[in-house]
Amino acid sequence: MAGDCAVCGKPLPRRGRGRGAVYCSGACRQRAYRTRRSPSGEEAVTGLVAEIERQVKGLALRPPGTFYEDVSTLSTQVGRLRRIARLAAENVTPDAVTESPGLDEIAFAGLVEPHRGELRVHCYRMTGSYDDADDLVQETLLKAWRHRDDLEDLDSVRSWLYRVATNACLDFLRRAQRRPLQYEPVPGIDSGDGEPPARFPWLQPYPDEADPDVAAVSRETIELVFLAAIQFLPPRQRAVLILRDVLDWPADETAKLLGMTVPAVNSALQRARPTLRERLPGRRADWSLGQAGAEERETLRRYMAAAEHADVSAMAELLSADAVLTMPPNPVWFTGRDAIIRQVGPVFDPGSPRYFGEWRYLPTSANRMPAAAGYVRRPGTAVYRAQLLDVLRVENGHVAEITTFEPHLLPAFGLPLTLPMSDRAGVRRRG
Repeated sequence: MAGDCAVCGKPLPRRGRGRGAVYCSGACRQRAYRTRRSPSGEEAVTGLVAEIERQVKGLALRPPGTFYEDVSTLSTQVGRLRRIARLAAENVTPDAVTESPGLDEIAFAGLVEPHRGELRVHCYRMTGSYDDADDLVQETLLKAWRHRDDLEDLDSVRSWLYRVATNACLDFLRRAQRRPLQYEPVPGIDSGDGEPPARFPWLQPYPDEADPDVAAVSRETIELVFLAAIQFLPPRQRAVLILRDVLDWPADETAKLLGMTVPAVNSALQRARPTLRERLPGRRADWSLGQAGAEERETLRRYMAAAEHADVSAMAELLSADAVLTMPPNPVWFTGRDAIIRQVGPVFDPGSPRYFGEWRYLPTSANRMPAAAGYVRRPGTAVYRAQLLDVLRVENGHVAEITTFEPHLLPAFGLPLTLPMSDRAGVRRRG
């Protein structure tokens, strides 16, 4: 049976295979995400162990697709339990320091670990960098442990952690003093006739499957164009907009978290919203999970096939006339289909001095957008090595924007850094 939505009680859509849905819509999923309350300390650990035991007993080898999905879910839960244990071990200090009524290392780890995923997303929105977000989450949990006596009510642990994380981000941004740049002409490279786009050398992709909570994050608040747009906001305005418009926090709670007055919060929000609207594309892609998702998947499949077969004509057909290609943190950029094809063509041509090698691609998803990990086998070698991660913005079946990232984050996407030459199927393709 499909069952009822865990939030509103409406009947859930039926699925032919795999695990059933838990929420009837993205709105209910978001509501559950925002209002979720976690059990405290050892109760959370005990409940997690019991859930893992239940999932292990329920594993079935057939059909293979369901088996794979259930094992993936089990792996996520085991990983969460491992992080709780690691966090507890890392926080062990001499007894004279760790004495705290009712909140030892295990209890503390069980209390904060359920919020790790959403804190990482929050820090990522604030900074635009997955690496920085990961570091800031670690800093947040360490500071929270050191100041755990400040937590007066266990039911308010989520807002308390957000306050610690937000302040850590603001301190980091104050030190880093990052400012959006503008791409400039690169000697010897024809970047096209279009206007140079904004440049964010620190921008990185966010792997959708890094945390199970990412499934509850709406696409428009983590897509790259949104991340790029809020980089133009001063850090405190950015924090206000994220807390008020993305996380839907009331003005009084936002003011308390940021140490501001309610009028100051409202004023900052009124200044931030017009800046954000100016920086977002005039026409946004359809973010529903229906036909637009299928269209994007098909566009991604054709994109990978064109690259693997070195089919420049097919690649040109996929690109919109005003497509944009950027490669953070590198200063290289291209505007327009013709400029992109002039760059790509020689890379695919074995007769060109710029020939790079034979390509293979694996599909994935970043920032809730279609993405492809590219591996290249250089002439004379017998292994495909990770070269890039292309994140695509698709409009009307055409690729409107390609953001090409370096491959060091692929393990966070569950993808390898090398593929064997002998296995054309490679690892199980995701997406």
